[in-house]
Amino acid sequence: MISKYKEDDEAILYYAENIIAKNWNREIFTNAMKLEMHLHQPEVNVSNNFSLTVPKEQSGYANTVFKDTYNLGFLGITKPVLELELENKIVEKIKQFLLELGAGFTFIGNQHVLSYNDKDYKVDLLFFNRKLRSLIAIDLKISSFKPEYIGKMNFYLSLLDRQEKDPDENPSIGIILCANKDNGEVELALDGFNKPIGVAQYELLIPQRELKQLINNEIKSFTKRLPDEC
Repeated sequence: MISKYKEDDEAILYYAENIIAKNWNREIFTNAMKLEMHLHQPEVNVSNNFSLTVPKEQSGYANTVFKDTYNLGFLGITKPVLELELENKIVEKIKQFLLELGAGFTFIGNQHVLSYNDKDYKVDLLFFNRKLRSLIAIDLKISSFKPEYIGKMNFYLSLLDRQEKDPDENPSIGIILCANKDNGEVELALDGFNKPIGVAQYELLIPQRELKQLINNEIKSFTKRLPDEC
C-alpha cells in the first residue's frame, strides 16, 4: 500500500507530518491510508481570531494546531446525547481525543471549577499545550453554533488568565466545539472580542464517502486473498 504513494510527495509529507505530530501507531497509519485521508483534509481553520489575539510569533502555529473539524468517531456514539454524556465519553477515551487534538496537549481535567463572587463556573475540558504555552479551554455543544457562546467563553478565559495562568505563560485559548457552524456567523460573533477564541465542529461518525471507500478497499483486499476457484 505504501508503494502506491511513493511518487506522491504531498501524500508522503501529509502522512509523515501526522505520524510525528499525532504519534500515530501502525494501525492508525494504515487506516488513514485506507481512507486516503490526504485527499480529504479539512479546510484551513478560519473560524477564529488568533491572528489578532495570539502573539504574532505563535498565531500561525495556533492555526496549524487547531482544526476546523474534529472527528470523534472513536467515541462510538450513534444516537443523540446530552452535552455531559458527550463530555464523559471523551474523558473515558481521553487518549484517543488527545491524538485527535495533536501533539503537545496535556489533559488537566473536566468540569474544571472557576470561582468568582461566590459563584462557581465550570469549564467542560481544560488542557495545556506545551508548545503554545497556553491553557486551552474547550466548551462542548451538542447544538449548532450560537453567537452567545462567544461571550461565555470570553468570560472563562478572563477567569483563567486572572486566576490560573502563570506569568511566563501566554494568554489562555478557548475552543467552542459544536455539532456544526456557519463560518460567516462565527466571524461576526468574534468581532470585537480580544481573547483568543476558535470555533470548530465535530463529526461523530466516519464520513459516508470515506466509510464506503474503506469498505470497498477491504472487500478488494479480502478478494485478493481468496484461493482461486477450481
